[in-house]
Amino acid sequence: MAIKALFINGSPRKNNNTAQMLIQAMQGAESMGAETELVHLYDIQFPGCKSCFACKIKNSKTNGVCALRDDLRPVLERARQADVIVIGSPVYYSYPTGVVHSFMERLMFPVGTYMYEMPEGEADGHMGKHITLRDKVIPTAMILTMNCPEDYMKAIGYPAILEENSKVMEDIFGYSETLYAFNTYQFNDYSRYDFNLFSEEDKRKYRDEHFPIDLQNAFDLGKRLVEKAAEQD
Repeated sequence: MAIKALFINGSPRKNNNTAQMLIQAMQGAESMGAETELVHLYDIQFPGCKSCFACKIKNSKTNGVCALRDDLRPVLERARQADVIVIGSPVYYSYPTGVVHSFMERLMFPVGTYMYEMPEGEADGHMGKHITLRDKVIPTAMILTMNCPEDYMKAIGYPAILEENSKVMEDIFGYSETLYAFNTYQFNDYSRYDFNLFSEEDKRKYRDEHFPIDLQNAFDLGKRLVEKAAEQD
């Protein structure tokens, strides 16, 4: 049976930086024989987690499953069946987009639990291993694109903020990576917009030199995640 790889576009744009990175990751996954799907979150109307706790009720049909019935539900069901999950987003005000955050709440909270494996002799469950409702490691990744250069991104502490997303995904699914694309080219026509923080010429030069490398890194990421998923069989 082919490995199923689900790719989630959390950008409002379907053809720009984030989407292009996701498409390359998809092609990398397909080169390893995976079945792939790309979902555009901005095409779907849905809220974040409503904290109803239906996904935590003992012996219920909704235990481990988001109980909200809306347009996101079929996507979440396909995510439950996926062997690989990749989420892409631009960075807005230090975080992934709001729709990505809402999606991640709905994706992960039902799979996580308030349960820990208690080590022998330990009374504090937080010292044990977090129990999640999955039967195998599901390789995941975040692809994050941003306008700011790499050195500035590090100087303002973005890694500590952004990589928390991947840490949670690793806890829930067993494995996660973060892939960045820096100093992205934002506009088709810079003359229409107010800006003086950067030079369009410099950004264009950087894009021409570096974005092909970013795309190759995304392709390699897709291949690598499918290879890890295949190790589970």
